Amino acid sequence: MKDVGLTSDLLLQGYAAGIFPMAESRDDPDIFWVDPRIRGVMPLDGFHMSRSLARAMRHTEWTHHIDTDFESVLEGCADRIDTWINPDIHRLYMELHETSHAHSFEIWEGAHLVGGLYGVVLGSAFFGESMFSRRTNASKMALAAAVDHVKRAEYTLFDTQFLTPHLASLGGVEITRAAYHKHLTHALSRQGDFEGVGVATLQDVVQRMTQTS
Repeated sequence: MKDVGLTSDLLLQGYAAGIFPMAESRDDPDIFWVDPRIRGVMPLDGFHMSRSLARAMRHTEWTHHIDTDFESVLEGCADRIDTWINPDIHRLYMELHETSHAHSFEIWEGAHLVGGLYGVVLGSAFFGESMFSRRTNASKMALAAAVDHVKRAEYTLFDTQFLTPHLASLGGVEITRAAYHKHLTHALSRQGDFEGVGVATLQDVVQRMTQTS
């Protein structure tokens, strides 16, 4: 269904209702709502930290930052042959970022942005939108940092929209639409504290994720 005159406020209402916007391509001006029958989520205690990724995160000189260059992360996610991020979607997520409803997790190699992801926050739900990587493991590190951050900030839902093989390899799972709405209702009844926890180093993230009980 095409949405005319979509605003950032309407976008948040859509997320609260369990739907999200997409475009067919960067050149298609139309935006439509998506309501998957099967939803992808990342269990906050279920991120799969492989030995090779853990080793890379322990020894990397890359740094993790949040919201230092949201627009470049958005552009990095759109920098592919097929993208659903058209100019209107770009504008809407920039507006959400300006009101602290959208955030980016960024992996930097010195002064170069090499990977990241962005998503929307509402209540205690984090809606992961897209991620990109310009170096091996960069998007995996950004996702690990995002899961660690929202968990520490007492979020209860990490939505990935769809489950790709890449996300499945990192611990993502699929749930039914009904189960998703149950989790969403619970998440919206609580309030996460995104800015109340510090930005973790990649070494801190891997240490927490590889601790055994």
